[in-house]
Amino acid sequence: MTKRPEEIALLAESGRLLAQVFDRLDQLNLIGMSTMQVNELVDDLIVHELHARPASKGQYGYAYALNASPNNVVCHGVPSPTDILRSGDIVNFDITLEKNGYIADSSKTYLVGEVSQPARRLVQITYEALWKGIQAVRPGATLGDVGHAIERHARRNGYSIVREYCGHGIGREMHEEPQVLHWGKPRTGLTLREGMVFTIEPMVNQGRRAVQTEDDGWTVVTCDGQLSAQFEHTVAVTGNGVRVLTLRCGERRPH
Repeated sequence: MTKRPEEIALLAESGRLLAQVFDRLDQLNLIGMSTMQVNELVDDLIVHELHARPASKGQYGYAYALNASPNNVVCHGVPSPTDILRSGDIVNFDITLEKNGYIADSSKTYLVGEVSQPARRLVQITYEALWKGIQAVRPGATLGDVGHAIERHARRNGYSIVREYCGHGIGREMHEEPQVLHWGKPRTGLTLREGMVFTIEPMVNQGRRAVQTEDDGWTVVTCDGQLSAQFEHTVAVTGNGVRVLTLRCGERRPH
């Protein structure tokens, strides 16, 4: 379950490359783009510029380099040429990248054009909740500490945490043990040890936490039609804390 230092170095290299993908997305004007156009851009960047592999392609029969989840889509949204991003939308892009046999996983929710204050607030609180979880990671802490920190921040701000999906261990495989729940009780669950590597990826809903999967078998939406946001990083437990392996250029943890 723990990774050797040389393995973490390889995971960090994959994470560094994946961060570059998000840096490129940050430069886009998403208004008027289809989610398929974004997918094609990301696929081309990973393969031809970064000389890596989009790890989601072929995983569980999935055909694309990313998940694109706008507005009330919670996760696993499938890119489409007819899914056009418009001013006022929020959209999460979830991307995995494999280099030298090791996989990094990260996601970010983007604000498209002029976004309403309630939507902006949801995205901001979701980002803060991710970092509350990250800040709870250290040797001797538990996964319950991580989940509790995330859920407490979301609930204090009037939001709900999706429980059907969670973070996960990661390495040579995209999904490894342990499961990383985004809720929990302090001092319960698996005790963290140096060398563990996993994702933290809370999905936070404006309304109720209930979700359902659409007929395509992939796309998960909120049952009440309200907005959902998500952020994700891949992290490693260090000797005295945590290292974010997918940290983006200029990214700083919120206060």
